[in-house]
Amino acid sequence: MRLSDLLTEETITVSLTHKDKQGIIEELLDLAMKTGKINDRTAALKAVMDRENLMSTGLEKGIAVPHAKSKAANDLAMSLGISAEGIDFASADGKPSHLFFFLLAPETAAGPNVQVLAQIARLTADQGFCEALKSASSPGEVLKIIRDAE
Repeated sequence: MRLSDLLTEETITVSLTHKDKQGIIEELLDLAMKTGKINDRTAALKAVMDRENLMSTGLEKGIAVPHAKSKAANDLAMSLGISAEGIDFASADGKPSHLFFFLLAPETAAGPNVQVLAQIARLTADQGFCEALKSASSPGEVLKIIRDAE
């Protein structure tokens, strides 16, 4: 499963406006809603926040992957947000997060969900890839960087 198959220019922002975890998740959810694959925003938000409250999805090296499974998703829905200045997302290394990969999956989509998470991990292991995304000036440029890396 390729990230470029799930993302569009409409589901990517290179300038997240919120500065807190809840706001970032809502902003990413609103982008993911543009896919038409989420049927209930309230239920989707609850699922992601419940997952976040169990354990932060702020990883290391500026990466965060807020995600959940929910009946609110008809299919895998994804969005991507970038914050040049970084946002405190309670990351594992205590550093601000810059790249936010949002994923909402149907409750029955265990395989595809894991494949997408693995693809995110594989791509973001390359610091050059992450730096290129952080310096991207448009959603189209982000998609090109992702496609080239895949």
